[in-house]
Amino acid sequence: MSAMPLSRARRVTGIALAWCGAVLYPAVLFVTVSVGRTGFEDVYVLLSAGLTVLVMALLRRNPLPAHALLLTAWILAALEMPNGTIVGLLVLLTDVSVGYIAVTRPRKVSVSVAVVTFVLQGLSIAAFLSGNEVLPMTLILAMAITWMTGNSIRVRRTHAEAMRVQATAQAVAAERLRIARELHDMVAHSIGIIAIQAGVGGRVIDTQPAEARNALDAIEATSRETLSGLRRMLTALRKDGADSVPLGPTPGLDDLASLAGAAADAGVEIDISTVGERRPLPPDVDLSAYRIVQEAITNVVRHAGTDNCRVAIDYRDDALAVEVVDDGRGGMVGTGYGLVGMRERVSLLRGEFAAGPRPEGGFRVAARIPLEGR
Repeated sequence: MSAMPLSRARRVTGIALAWCGAVLYPAVLFVTVSVGRTGFEDVYVLLSAGLTVLVMALLRRNPLPAHALLLTAWILAALEMPNGTIVGLLVLLTDVSVGYIAVTRPRKVSVSVAVVTFVLQGLSIAAFLSGNEVLPMTLILAMAITWMTGNSIRVRRTHAEAMRVQATAQAVAAERLRIARELHDMVAHSIGIIAIQAGVGGRVIDTQPAEARNALDAIEATSRETLSGLRRMLTALRKDGADSVPLGPTPGLDDLASLAGAAADAGVEIDISTVGERRPLPPDVDLSAYRIVQEAITNVVRHAGTDNCRVAIDYRDDALAVEVVDDGRGGMVGTGYGLVGMRERVSLLRGEFAAGPRPEGGFRVAARIPLEGR
């Protein structure tokens, strides 16, 4: 049996045993309260306490069945021995359970559970309610406070998740807009080259056919490369903007030295290593690889708390691999939207992206961009 099925079997067995113990909980608690009429015996008390902790823990996995068992057990206990301690534990534990359900379940479900629980609490301790004006109000306030607290936590979590999703979508849209602008610069640069070569070819076509042929070859190569980049990326972009950016040469991996110099001025030494035969890359791949390294180094300078960083560029036959590693504080994936932008760039180029803390400490960003068919 492989490790994965064995691990799953152990987990399933553990869950089954836990629920078996939970199902026995009402009977065990009832027996514990019954023997308590003549004095609690330690073994029953310890067993009941352990099963109470077990059922409360099961609330995390299946809150509704666990709450039903908890409510049943303590109602039986209150009916068997209606004293202040049992009633107090009944109200405390079941109200806490209702509060957790209000956190984890929709409002309609949690309100129904709260109402049913409150009614059953009142019926099970009806003897205490007669002639007592304080206890009914205490039950109402306790249930209301626990439910409202749980519901408030759920609402805040839902709002925070909605804001996170919205911020992620905005980060993706902003990155796509940036890519579109950079693609515009790249195309404008290529069209400029084509125009120059066409002018040269037109002037020398009669007197220097060889030069004209070279100009036509350059036009063909540049146009094919530009069209390939457009075909890969333009259909994936859905947003545009009215803002413009200055036209100029787009950066690439040849500019990593200046990027390392800027990082050194900020106190972080960048060790750049290259594997494989260095060769010209498609402009969109070259630009995206540069932006990934740039964003990763920016994160190191801002957040890693280290003075060195390693950048590895691997020119493979079918792909370009980029890796940025540091030995800093590490951190959690998804704490910033720079990673969202990097992932979006790689996704548009049909590549693979990974980022996260390293087991030995620090943080690693890795991307693989395929080159086949480009």
